[in-house]
Amino acid sequence: MTPPQEEVVAPAAAPKRPVGRTASTRPSATTSSPAATTPQRGDAADDGAHPVVLSISGLVKQFGDTVAVDGVDLEVRRGSFYGIVGPNGAGKTTTLSMVTGLLRPDAGSITVQGVDVWQDPAEAKRAIGVLPDRLRLFDRLTGSQLLYYSGVLRGLDPATVKSRTADLARAFGLDDALGRLVSDYSAGMTKKIALAAALIHSPRLLILDEPFESVDPVSAANVIEILQRYVANGGTVVLSSHGMDFIQRVCDHVAIIVQGKVLAAGSVDEVRGTGTLEERFVELAGGRKSAEGMEWLHSFSD
Repeated sequence: MTPPQEEVVAPAAAPKRPVGRTASTRPSATTSSPAATTPQRGDAADDGAHPVVLSISGLVKQFGDTVAVDGVDLEVRRGSFYGIVGPNGAGKTTTLSMVTGLLRPDAGSITVQGVDVWQDPAEAKRAIGVLPDRLRLFDRLTGSQLLYYSGVLRGLDPATVKSRTADLARAFGLDDALGRLVSDYSAGMTKKIALAAALIHSPRLLILDEPFESVDPVSAANVIEILQRYVANGGTVVLSSHGMDFIQRVCDHVAIIVQGKVLAAGSVDEVRGTGTLEERFVELAGGRKSAEGMEWLHSFSD
């Protein structure tokens, strides 16, 4: 949840890069229970069958002499579970910060639900839920107060906020923590309350930057199931992650960003080709570095 004063938003554009063919349906990610009703991925993201929710065109951002984002073009359709991967410093967080209106681009355009993010920020942000990489929450509030603030800020009436808070707390396993200050939460609990705050207004698009960092496997499986159901019912998730196996299991589409450029984008099957997504990523990112010349490491100290 980002404080209101950080909300800025804007330019729109026509998509330039097709997302690619539909990914073939593969088993959904492991969950904390067998739950046979867990939606299968790929069903809702048939290219051309659903409208474009997020369109990024010619996006550029430079910090001094460093070009962090260099002409990024992406198109994400409704019902997609879209992963963005890249090495540290590739421009993933910078790109998502511009999409959510937290950082103004130097060039290019972004539209959400057809609304230009930087020309009509208020309207665009009604459709977005955000979980940023570097969480900045009002941690002197209790979990319940934070969710209330988040809901009312989004225009929900108190009765609706109370009802949704109970649902979210139950879904995320936070029932017993709502009365405690967020500053007393563990890292994983903080991540979950922030995701609950991002979901409370039922956004059309969720932007999640490293959502499973510091989250234990059981909680992560539960969150994944919640997100899969959200996508199966017409929501759209765009997330960044360093977990290639996770992206390959959960996402139906993926973009690989290296040095601020999209080097590959499409269905997971298209991008990974005949190997794994990690192998394709390593190939595009420049390959593994040689470990030669470190024989001293094997001599060991007495």
